[in-house]
Amino acid sequence: MTLVVATFYKFVKLPDFLAMQAPLLSYCQEQSVKGTILLAEEGINGTIAGSRDAIDAVLCFLRSDRRLADLQHKESVAKTFPFERMKVRSKKEIVTIGLPEIDPTEQVGTYVTPQEWNQLISDPEVVVIDTRNDYEVDIGTFKRAENPHTETFREFPEYVRQNLNPNQHQKVALFCTGGIRCEKASAYMLAQGFSQVYHLQGGILKYLEEVPPEASLWEGECFVFDERVAVRHGLELGSYEMCLSCGHPISETDKTSEKYEAGISCPYCFEELTEEKKQRQLEKVKQLKLSQSRDI
Repeated sequence: MTLVVATFYKFVKLPDFLAMQAPLLSYCQEQSVKGTILLAEEGINGTIAGSRDAIDAVLCFLRSDRRLADLQHKESVAKTFPFERMKVRSKKEIVTIGLPEIDPTEQVGTYVTPQEWNQLISDPEVVVIDTRNDYEVDIGTFKRAENPHTETFREFPEYVRQNLNPNQHQKVALFCTGGIRCEKASAYMLAQGFSQVYHLQGGILKYLEEVPPEASLWEGECFVFDERVAVRHGLELGSYEMCLSCGHPISETDKTSEKYEAGISCPYCFEELTEEKKQRQLEKVKQLKLSQSRDI
């Protein structure tokens, strides 16, 4: 069976988000949908997978709330579930920047469609910034894009303070996986006095879905936060796996390294591998194999 993977988010005031948690989880479980949905006072953010009918039912359930009536989503397909179970979590923020005063519902940058994006980022006067974290940028990004070398999105404001000036950098183009980080990043930059802030509508995923490879300025693959690890143009499954020890995407070349041991370490975490952690990972691998043997 082909599974549908749906991603969505919306910044909207949800003061009753805690009360929404249990009914939403129950409904998703009734539909045999798996994935993660985050709820916060500032909105909703989720990725879920299931049958066509199940995904349609959950989206309809969400949109039955008038505040989410115009909730937009993006779709791809998978042959197996990219999630083990269904989780609905309450959070302080649906994407964490650590600045509660930044509110994308009050001000946000200018949306640029995938079809208009190439022209914008080809302009030499435009500073193109990848707002994702270092390990995501490592496996793919747009031509000319600057890598802030952040480990978490919380570090983005400091990167802006240290490297960008609203008087010198008058045109800034931001992008991220699905668009959600850019909503907050653009709101933050506007609050800092940057006057022309643009961001890719629908994020990299929408760009890879709609822009053909021969016209694309994207290089590499796009990291995704589920067991698919990465996708290519057309949102086809990418070539990367994930290190079970540190979560870093690993390529076939990485797996030839003497620092790689399946489930235990990879070139990105080998130096931090203690004997205690190695034993924990060995036990996890053992339990995973037992679980898989029971499912056969």
